[in-house]
Amino acid sequence: MHRFEAGDLTGESYARVLIVKSGAANVTAVAEAFQCARLSVYREIKRFDSKGIEGLLRGKRGPRQGHKLRDAALRRLAVMRREGVPKSQCAHRLGVTEGAIRAACKRLGLNEPSAVESIPLPLSLGNDALIEEAPSVADEVLSESSVQGVPLSSKESGPERKVAVVDANSAVAADAGADASSMQDTAIALLDAGVELAADESVACATTAEANAVSEAAPAELDSEESSPPLTALHGTSDAWNRDAERALAALGLLEEAPPQFGPARHVRGAGALLAMPALLASGMFEVARDLYRSFGKAFYGVPAVFLAMALMALLRVRRPEKLRHRSPVDLGRLLGLDRAPEVKTLRRRIAALASRGQSEEFQRRLAQRRASALGDALGFLYVDGHVRAYNGKHELPKAHMTRLRLSMPATVDHWVNDRDGEPLLVVTATPTASTAHELPGVLAQVRGVVGDRRVTVVFDRGGWSPKLFAKMVNQGFDFLTYRKGRIPKVRRSRFVEHRGTFDGREVRYQLAERKLRISGLTMREVVRLSDTGEHQTSIVTSRKDLSLVETAYRMFARWRQENFFKYMGEEFELDALVQYGVEAADEERDVPNPLRRAKEREISAVRKEIAALEKTLGAALGENEESRRPTVRGFKIAHGETGKALRNARTRLERLRTEARDIPRRVTAKEAAAGKPVVRLHTDSKRLTDTVKMIAYQAESALVRMLRPHYSRVEDEGRKLIASAFELAGDLDVSNGELLVSLEPAASPNRTKAIAALCAELNASAACFPGTTLRLRFAIREA
Repeated sequence: MHRFEAGDLTGESYARVLIVKSGAANVTAVAEAFQCARLSVYREIKRFDSKGIEGLLRGKRGPRQGHKLRDAALRRLAVMRREGVPKSQCAHRLGVTEGAIRAACKRLGLNEPSAVESIPLPLSLGNDALIEEAPSVADEVLSESSVQGVPLSSKESGPERKVAVVDANSAVAADAGADASSMQDTAIALLDAGVELAADESVACATTAEANAVSEAAPAELDSEESSPPLTALHGTSDAWNRDAERALAALGLLEEAPPQFGPARHVRGAGALLAMPALLASGMFEVARDLYRSFGKAFYGVPAVFLAMALMALLRVRRPEKLRHRSPVDLGRLLGLDRAPEVKTLRRRIAALASRGQSEEFQRRLAQRRASALGDALGFLYVDGHVRAYNGKHELPKAHMTRLRLSMPATVDHWVNDRDGEPLLVVTATPTASTAHELPGVLAQVRGVVGDRRVTVVFDRGGWSPKLFAKMVNQGFDFLTYRKGRIPKVRRSRFVEHRGTFDGREVRYQLAERKLRISGLTMREVVRLSDTGEHQTSIVTSRKDLSLVETAYRMFARWRQENFFKYMGEEFELDALVQYGVEAADEERDVPNPLRRAKEREISAVRKEIAALEKTLGAALGENEESRRPTVRGFKIAHGETGKALRNARTRLERLRTEARDIPRRVTAKEAAAGKPVVRLHTDSKRLTDTVKMIAYQAESALVRMLRPHYSRVEDEGRKLIASAFELAGDLDVSNGELLVSLEPAASPNRTKAIAALCAELNASAACFPGTTLRLRFAIREA
């Protein structure tokens, strides 16, 4: 459609506009292909519509700093803002517009006077500061020795290399009340002079309580020939919630991530969600995430902060990133130990960046292995069932049957694996057009990687019925439990006997009978249950010979827990929500039903209906025939000649269609079925990643419900609703003696407040620390 030379930015912009304008692709697909932001494409289209090609021409790229606010002016601005001078007066004194002042304050993190006083100098281990051939401004500032107790010296580092390194002991001085304003002036002057501020991330402080440890650390060696690592922490601010300096350094590419840091906060909405923190820590989510994804590079929000934000969103029923618009980013940020939580665009970019690494399957597998190791022998039964997610977008996806809607529509299918209590273990994205029996081998392979060599019993519905699969499962060390499929001979009523049992605290009673079943050389047990009305028989087939009849029936019927799980996750966590829009390439060689064969079968079905209607018409006419008028069959045929002719033509057409259908293969590859169109599917890594986080949040919620059981009599009926309401409770945050005290406001009723108070006492005994800090979590709830 368009050719442009590599490096021709205007030609590249015009190519994007041309593709979108021609309708060949939408903005999302163009942005993905060109690896740019969707917003950039929209801006290019807008400029093209208003000015044509001229609107796409790139102007000269100049310096990003204001041309009127140079080094000396910026230092004066910092002093005035520290003294509380309004921005309008600063603009008048410096002879620039107020807009220029606002831009400079935003660039340097000087928006609030209180923030100006608390912005520290980026710190690093090392007793010397290096500046080689720095501009006069930096020399002037350094010659004044504005940082108390910080020795400065020079060292050869190359003609193009300008690095400033300040002793980390100044962090302690700042905490002790050092002159923060002079440190700020030094930082601003060095940054404006083009000097790089370096810090050693190995000794970065996450909280004020850790600052003393920095002064005792051994000085790090600074190699002027190597690039300094990005900053991972800033320390020494008087206001723990003021992170303007770190945001400024992140914008300059000098910060790897902002660590959590807490201070006093009052009436923080959703503080009750921190009740789930011990369970989230026990899941190992933060350790596995840090090990697999490490970091985003130079950014303010690190990997742990993003995963914690997604988990808290799930617990607080913020079902998708777009819903963050209705939550206070400041309140949610307090729960993360930051000044603000990531907002919609930032969070979506972070999730996309995580998904692009293709580690979501490994992330889920490691978490599942941890959970399987913790459960031990309790992981004896695993329930596998498919969950269909309908798709209503513009992309052409394979269709799947929606049982609850009783129709087929574009969808994706996920196979969930849950334990015997209904708790999720892992989820596997499946092929929509394939049956459960076709997908089970792949699911079992992932299950084996999670549970190891132990023998487990896999429970599934009739969709997985396959004698060949059963034999393969037994040989691989799996037992199975499923419903029998097909025509089933009835069992005599006299053979049923009542069986009783108690499992998971529930007493059950069934009318059961047993018989052996041998199919394809495999001998199985068949347990038949008679309904209470005596009219229906349900046949259950298993390879387990050690299970009692009543436990076999109970474990099979316990599939309702997995169905309830899907319903609960859909309503509370919006399991079917799309996280990342767009599609990715799918397997073109997978086996799918032939669409040409299906079209021919639809024609055959229509002709059969036509034949049935014509035969019905002739039959009705024959019943009403007056023998006195038409005593012979020949006369009847002559009288209904048109109907008979139409019937003969329909039967001829049916035979022709049957012959044509025999020559068409039933299944072909997805590439052949697409007939030249791309074979795509929805993004899987981002969905699997968010599903895994929601899975961990659900497990944390379940753990709290179990802890609540001794303290709340209606926990079976209201336990989850009580925990969900506890997450929404507002509360105060305080830091004292190495503890993060979370004081929640009372619940809606005294008995709920009392139950949550007992839960807080149990959580305090766990002595869990907030991730990324040494602050021990301590919970309390105020009485009404």
